[in-house]
Amino acid sequence: MTSDPEPPPAFSLKLKQQYDTHGYVIVPNLIPDPTTLNTLRAACARAIDKTRRGEWTRRRTVGKQFPPYDADNPDSWGVQHVMHPALGEPAFAEWYASDALLTTAMGLLGCEEGDLQMELFNLLINPETHAFALRWHRDDVREDATEDEERAALAITHYGVQWNTALYEGACLFIVPGTHHTPRTPAQRALSSSPDPPSNPLDMPGAIQVILHEQNTPSPLVPAGETVFYNNNILHCATYTPTSQRATLHACIGDATRSGASRARNILQHDLAWMHDWAFGETLPGRLVPMWRRLVEMAGSVDGRALGYSLEG
Repeated sequence: MTSDPEPPPAFSLKLKQQYDTHGYVIVPNLIPDPTTLNTLRAACARAIDKTRRGEWTRRRTVGKQFPPYDADNPDSWGVQHVMHPALGEPAFAEWYASDALLTTAMGLLGCEEGDLQMELFNLLINPETHAFALRWHRDDVREDATEDEERAALAITHYGVQWNTALYEGACLFIVPGTHHTPRTPAQRALSSSPDPPSNPLDMPGAIQVILHEQNTPSPLVPAGETVFYNNNILHCATYTPTSQRATLHACIGDATRSGASRARNILQHDLAWMHDWAFGETLPGRLVPMWRRLVEMAGSVDGRALGYSLEG
């Protein structure tokens, strides 16, 4: 008789301490079993196929690092809005609602489930024919910010957490630990003030490469997939190659109770008007409905404001 799979690990305060100090933490086993892994891989494969064939036009295009994305290049490095009902892949919303994922997010944010706000869920993929890279950046601080402007921006707590979950082994992300609360040094600023991606990300002082393992194993006792949770204002960049298969679940969630509208620009710049439709709420697992309503409320609180975009390029 086969033993039941081990449950996901309970959240440890040590993880939060590491996250608060370093700006990131790697957590294993947030995909609970091989069946879920295979279901998510199959959903990703269908979404990627639709995107590459032009059936799904909500995508991140090669040559465009940040929103708004365009259609100038047929190659893609990401699939946008994977919970969209028109994509027809309910596995994504079901995983976003999973116990292990939400328990970890709540632990890192220091909040309760009743505070959570649904936000983005996209898919990062390998381009078919182009090598592509993102420059060193913080998601919501401009690269030309002065040291004083940067220090002031980093002093604002936005009460959200972002993550990448590897369905296949991934080594695309580079970060500089601790930079979520410190301005760039002169040497770091020199390598992160232009729109150009680095020729070698490890030239950046303090940089490390984040390697996520798929933990693919025939044993039902070893859950699959590693996840890096990170503060999106940590200094980071990424590289994409057509020669390595990539399907990385890329998402974020917020604490609506404490964030108010502080996360609005960084989230709503991704063209989320479709999420305001009540028909979308009807497709969600029940656990996610209150989180979705908080997103709609946040969007309503800034309705009519010109929020613009966090970054250019």
